[in-house]
Amino acid sequence: MNNELLEALTLLEKEKNISKDTLLEAIEQSLIQACKNNFGKADNVKVSINPETCEFHVWAEKTVVEEVTDDVTEIALSKAKMIRSSYELGDTVNVEIHSKEFGRIATQNAKNVILQKIREEERKVLYNEYYAKERDVVTGIVQRYLGKNVSVNLGKVDAILNENEMVKGEVFRPTERIKVYILEVKDTSKGPKIMVSRTHPELVKRLFESEVTEVRDGTVEIKCIAREAGSRTKMAVYSNNPDVDPVGACVGINGARVNAIVNELRGEKIDIINWNENNAILIENALSPAKVISVIADDDEKTAKVIVPDYQLSLAIGKEGQNARLAARLTGFKIDIKSETQAKESGEFDDLFGDNGEYEESADYDDDYTDKNYTSDYEEVSEDAPEQEEGDAE
Repeated sequence: MNNELLEALTLLEKEKNISKDTLLEAIEQSLIQACKNNFGKADNVKVSINPETCEFHVWAEKTVVEEVTDDVTEIALSKAKMIRSSYELGDTVNVEIHSKEFGRIATQNAKNVILQKIREEERKVLYNEYYAKERDVVTGIVQRYLGKNVSVNLGKVDAILNENEMVKGEVFRPTERIKVYILEVKDTSKGPKIMVSRTHPELVKRLFESEVTEVRDGTVEIKCIAREAGSRTKMAVYSNNPDVDPVGACVGINGARVNAIVNELRGEKIDIINWNENNAILIENALSPAKVISVIADDDEKTAKVIVPDYQLSLAIGKEGQNARLAARLTGFKIDIKSETQAKESGEFDDLFGDNGEYEESADYDDDYTDKNYTSDYEEVSEDAPEQEEGDAE
């Protein structure tokens, strides 16, 4: 019996990842519960279990009395002397209880206690395992649609991908493998409840950590991310090693690294820019791929006025204002974009123009300027695109 119990506990420990000590504790509690059900109380019951052999003994501590009034807690002197002749009145005698003597109901209740403890520990183990992965990316297998939500199997448990955490227009097929970001893990009576996301900006960050060695080891830092899930992401990166180009490291040879992430995000464009402590330079980089003539940033008010060449205005603002909007989110500044002509006409930037109304080259802009920023969208933007009115992005 002891060998069978030992093998069963070892198997449970291996398959369920529940420690043997916890299971032995559950057996101890079940034996005490069985005594309580069988005798009515178990305050004086003690259990000893050898963890190496799983041999166990159940003892009832009884007081030696002349006349017994409670069989559970008292023993007659004559019976005590049969155990050991040295016992006297008032002594405590350990009387062994044999589990075989328990009734069917007491035995069934003891079994239920053990099973309940195993279920609780199994839920606890699963919760701890996935709680440690909270705010991280895991691979899941699409199970089925639950209304507009999706059930995703993460290996040992199923997670819920809510409709508002899915990229608009994204459709999944059963058995399809997808990357998801674990938002929250809750402990419930039915096991851990896991909420995941495909739209969270941290999903992009974690994907770069898994794909780019320099990001994973801390050589390259991802300082900030602005994302419109399913459409475009802007990401500012910084290198702690002067010999490592942070943007180039994230892009990879021929765009291999960034393209792997773009494929995982199903074609979402990713702009990678250089981070800079100077907010004006950071805003200029954030408006990439548009060229910028000048940036006047107010650090206190968190506002910035930007001048771009006339032919770059539509590119700076972006389709439906997306480029300017993402730049504003990335930098935390409210950005007001004007073309060179609009700036001259408004008179707000007279100090940037000479007496002849021409922009002075002593400022930031250079016709030969090449921005060392990259995007996952390698299509060239036509300079003949129609200009838009001045943009104000928050």
